[in-house]
Amino acid sequence: MKEWRLGIFNGAMLACYFIPVWTISAFKVVMSPVRGMYEPANVAPAMFVSDHLSWSALGLVRFAWLFALSKLLVAAFFLTFLLLVVREALSRKRGAEEALAFALTLGSLISFGCMLAASYVGEAAAIRLHATELLMLLAAGIVLLVEGGVHERANADVPYVGRSPSSVISPSSGVDLTFAPHLAASSQANVKSKTPRQSYIC
Repeated sequence: MKEWRLGIFNGAMLACYFIPVWTISAFKVVMSPVRGMYEPANVAPAMFVSDHLSWSALGLVRFAWLFALSKLLVAAFFLTFLLLVVREALSRKRGAEEALAFALTLGSLISFGCMLAASYVGEAAAIRLHATELLMLLAAGIVLLVEGGVHERANADVPYVGRSPSSVISPSSGVDLTFAPHLAASSQANVKSKTPRQSYIC
């Protein structure tokens, strides 16, 4: 628990909001596509599709199912993130950031599209709702990116505290290196004095 960063804690708070809200909204669409799409959380894309794209009833139903599936996918990734956070707290294993990043990215795209649709059809309440959700997702993503870069930079700046290779054999290690140059010179002289046949035999 002490190793949790602010981005992870912020993502957990967002998951506690988006999992129940978007799951309930998506299940309303699944149970009744037309009525569910005209709920306050889904009315903006439904009005945009029906009024400005002139889709048929079957096309609107298919769009409603696709919209509900996208919301359920975001909620599923937030739930996966919470499970990975619990695993990280128990076993000290990392890996929850990827699920959170995918949930934030897809959720931001959905909220941004809904906000544009709400502004196009003139739904002020839907604009405030989707803009608030978009700001929450974007803020969590920015915090996660900044903290990830700071954490990687801190790991890269950790100094090496091990023993340097040059200290293995050094004058201060107690090894007498006085005759080392003479031994090297004598070995080179012995190699030069050998005939090609002797060097081949060796």
